[in-house]
Amino acid sequence: MKRDAYHVIKKPRITEKATNAQGHNAYTFEVDREATKIEIRKAIEEIFGVRVVKVRTMRVKGKPKRLRYGVVHTPEFKKAIVTLAEGDRIDVL
Repeated sequence: MKRDAYHVIKKPRITEKATNAQGHNAYTFEVDREATKIEIRKAIEEIFGVRVVKVRTMRVKGKPKRLRYGVVHTPEFKKAIVTLAEGDRIDVL
């Protein structure tokens, strides 16, 4: 099933670790939970016009948080770390 590139890539993950990885040409994005590595690669190449070398994905479990009425969980999500070809850049900020 072909999905729109903007439905596959939700948003960039801006963290200290992700910002440090940009020095090694690796960018972190939150992606659709059903997206495959091939769909993520094609979406990044289509949206940003860059060449993708490698895609690594992982599912992040929600963490329990205590509130006054009990324990709730933060949402689960899937993130992808995308390594670009030498010379390509994405301006995330």
